[in-house]
Amino acid sequence: MIIDGKQIAQTIRGELRDQIAALRAEGKRVPKLAVVMVGHNPASETYVANKLKACAEVGIEAERISYDEYVTEQTLLTEVHRLNNDDSIDGFIVQLPLPEHINELNILSAIDYRKDVDGLTPENIGRTVQGLPSIVSATPRGIRELLARYNIATEGKHVVVIGRSNIVGKPIAMLLMQRPYLSLPGMSAASLGDATVTVCHSKTQDLAAICRTADIIIVAAGSPNLVTASMVKPGATVVDVGINRIDDPSAPRGYRLVGDVDFEHVAPIAGYITPVPGGVGPMTIVSLLQNTIQAYHEYTR
Repeated sequence: MIIDGKQIAQTIRGELRDQIAALRAEGKRVPKLAVVMVGHNPASETYVANKLKACAEVGIEAERISYDEYVTEQTLLTEVHRLNNDDSIDGFIVQLPLPEHINELNILSAIDYRKDVDGLTPENIGRTVQGLPSIVSATPRGIRELLARYNIATEGKHVVVIGRSNIVGKPIAMLLMQRPYLSLPGMSAASLGDATVTVCHSKTQDLAAICRTADIIIVAAGSPNLVTASMVKPGATVVDVGINRIDDPSAPRGYRLVGDVDFEHVAPIAGYITPVPGGVGPMTIVSLLQNTIQAYHEYTR
């Protein structure tokens, strides 16, 4: 079965739209998100535009704050501190990547974790690891929501995560091994958690053999068609986070997008599988919206 992330994201947007309409009806202010953009990276420009559009669709106020690529790290830190102390801003993100002369960790570490709706500050990541209330990074939250919406339980299951990034691999591993009562605010009810999780990466030996033992495979390696049919046991759930451009002269743009999974050959074997595009991708932005509303309710002053 295909896991339709696009449809689920659309359903959630409708739910968020209703929540914000209810706030307006009660005479309350609506949540507000700020996006700090440095430079003019084409991919980042597209991501930011999509985030602002999504906010408008559900009724979240959004503000874009732009700096040129030569902005100093100190100037950016000053802006982060200003946003931390602006009570009208419920959450904000600093769009990555940043120019090479700016230390990303310094910037992320300066963000108040209560407003960190990207879930990338060391404090939020640490709180997630410890099972404390936190804002979880958007992609792992989106993956967990997809599993919940399709009633794919993780309790007692073997989950293999391929990739160990701070954005996807590590946090999703932590989420799925947690006790179920540590669910995210507003998340669909399902038996999520209590999984046995194996994290694999570029140095893992005999990856194929490990994958064949998995009930659920989550791939975030950035390697086109890494997971093949011979690596997946029949009926396993396969979640593909990868998005890669490969040359294709027959495509209108000269390339096409593929995931980290050989979808054509794995789909007939898998019990559930996410496509690329249309699987995890749409959930990342909608999870950012959910995180903004979470910050509004938990931390508004």
